Amino acid sequence: MESTLRIWKTSRKLYLDYFDRYTIEQLNKVPNGFNNNLIWNIGHVIVAQQGLIYKTAGLQGYVSNEMFDLYKSGTKPTRQTTEVEANELKELLTSLIGQTEQDLADGKFVTFNERMTGTGFFLSNLEDAFEFNNYHEGLHLGYLMNIRRFV
Repeated sequence: MESTLRIWKTSRKLYLDYFDRYTIEQLNKVPNGFNNNLIWNIGHVIVAQQGLIYKTAGLQGYVSNEMFDLYKSGTKPTRQTTEVEANELKELLTSLIGQTEQDLADGKFVTFNERMTGTGFFLSNLEDAFEFNNYHEGLHLGYLMNIRRFV
C-alpha cells in the first residue's frame, strides 16, 4: 500500500500544478470538441476518490453532496467554477491525502462493498480501490494534458 500511496501523492502534485499554470478562465474553458475542462477533471478525480475509497467502504467521506453532484461520473460543466471553489478544490487535492492516510491508520476502513466500476474493473477490496483510483487519476491527467493545448 505504501507504493500505491506514493503514486497517488505524485499524481496529485501534477494536478496541483495546473492551479499555478492556468488562470481561472483557462481552467474553466471547454475547448471545441471537448465535453469538459481542466477544473472539471480536477474536481472529478477528487470526488471519484471519495466514492471509490470512502463510499465503497460505507463511509461518508469529506466532500459535500453538492460537490459530489457537480463532478461525479456522467456530469459535465454546467457553469463557471469560481475562484473560491477552485481554491477549495486545490486544498482538497492535498488535504484528502493526509486525511485518508489518517483514516487508514485509525482503522476506519472496516468493510468494503465489492463492485464493478463503470469501466469494467471489479473492485474486491480496499487495495483494489486504491489501485484503480491511481489508474483513474492517470487517465484524467491524460485528458488534462490534451485539453491544456487548447486553452
